[in-house]
Amino acid sequence: MKMHATYTLTKDELNYEFLENLKKMFNEGEIRLTVEHLDETEFLMKSEKNRKHLARAIEDVNNNRNLVEVPYEEIIKTANEED
Repeated sequence: MKMHATYTLTKDELNYEFLENLKKMFNEGEIRLTVEHLDETEFLMKSEKNRKHLARAIEDVNNNRNLVEVPYEEIIKTANEED
């Protein structure tokens, strides 16, 4: 019997615990792992709703509308908080 599963996860979620659970699910025979890097834009464009939202956002940027200005100091502060 052929079993198939697809997981979409971040690199941080690909850890020992994930692999151990995978081994429990596929406990007999060989398994094949295929790793594919997902382009976030491509992923978002799969949904009609997201596609329309992105198109509007691109149009807004191109027409200098609905832009949000963030002071440089705020960007640095936020970046330092993530470290």
